[in-house]
Amino acid sequence: MKILRVGEKGFDRYLYEVEGRIAQDGLRLEREVRSILRDVRKRGDKALVHYTQIFDGLRIPIHQFQVKRSEVREAYKKVPRDFLGTLQQATRRIRKFQQLLSKKLVTSLKEEKKGIRLGQVMRPLERVGIYVPGGKASYPSTVLMAAIPARVVGVQEILMVTPPRKEGISPAVLVAADLAGVDRIYRIGGVQAIAALAYGTKSIPKVDKIVGPGNQHVATAKRLVYGDVDIDMVAGPSEIVIVSDESTPPSFVAADLISQAEHDEMTLTILITNSEAFGREVKKEVVRQLFSLKRKKVASASLRRRGAILIVKDLDQAMKLVNRIAPEHLELAVSRPLSLIKGLKHAGAVFLGPHTPEAIGDYMAGPNHILPTAGTARFSSPLGVEDFIKRTNLISFTRSALKRFEKDVKRFAEWEGLEGHYQSVQKRMKRP
Repeated sequence: MKILRVGEKGFDRYLYEVEGRIAQDGLRLEREVRSILRDVRKRGDKALVHYTQIFDGLRIPIHQFQVKRSEVREAYKKVPRDFLGTLQQATRRIRKFQQLLSKKLVTSLKEEKKGIRLGQVMRPLERVGIYVPGGKASYPSTVLMAAIPARVVGVQEILMVTPPRKEGISPAVLVAADLAGVDRIYRIGGVQAIAALAYGTKSIPKVDKIVGPGNQHVATAKRLVYGDVDIDMVAGPSEIVIVSDESTPPSFVAADLISQAEHDEMTLTILITNSEAFGREVKKEVVRQLFSLKRKKVASASLRRRGAILIVKDLDQAMKLVNRIAPEHLELAVSRPLSLIKGLKHAGAVFLGPHTPEAIGDYMAGPNHILPTAGTARFSSPLGVEDFIKRTNLISFTRSALKRFEKDVKRFAEWEGLEGHYQSVQKRMKRP
């Protein structure tokens, strides 16, 4: 990790690169993704079989795409009992938090003034699709985070897609899907899975919304199908910013930086501190802890490419940098973390104090770990129950209430050249 000080030329250059980190997909990548999307839209299931064989190396017949209920039951036998208990506890905690949020979603029609009633009716989406990354890793936590909010708010049907593997879908992923209330599971991944959810095929129905993280191909596909369906966000590589004032042990901070760096070579890992001595201690700890890490190669590449220790004058300056970066994960590893919240504007999730590592948010805390990345925390939010509802406005006027606005409607209609608008009001003012 490089150490950079405020005011140095390298500091400003690094920050400029971080602020502009929203992934710009190359034309080649976008052309490739568009080609697959078009083919699946045209040929349906036949295209799914074709691309699954090309990209996953597996020849899966159409009738075997959907996971059978018996496979899910069998998966319970393959998950160690203690981990099953952990999955069940995580399910309860995530569901409880989303249920608290759902209480704020209220359908109402209230009288504003005599003769006028205004409000909104909220309805859950009918069918959603969740994408769960697969490949070499297994992410049951992502299943829980994506599916539980949809189930809590009353989505009628939840479909799940995840890349197939020769040894089969991870039993923990299947169990998590069952615990979260997923209705149908399909062994299909990549761009072709996004296309199937967005457009529908004979074997996979079209959904109203697609949520969940994926690689750059999946993220590009989600961006390109938006409009045919809704999406949660276009997710980029994971990222963490830690603000520390020396009150948290360097070993804690180093461990948390590594916990994100092991995700991907493009993960963004930043420590912001007002003590250069502390920053150097953290850097030494990172080197020590990397030595025994199984994913040392990935984490080392991430820390070398995109990791940095930024030295600032004080914590106020640190928070200004945080707001410029708008990180996915923010740890306030300081003696008085709540005192910094007032100055915070942009972050996906905030972890307060020395004993709240980002990892607890990934698994057991309850709030969602599907968060805005690449600076999009400036305008978007964590996945939650709000993402699975749609609102419809309700408007009711009596004749006398409409009369009070007749002249206002006339003025708008005349200005905009839409006389029919005014006529629709005028007709109601003439008694039958």
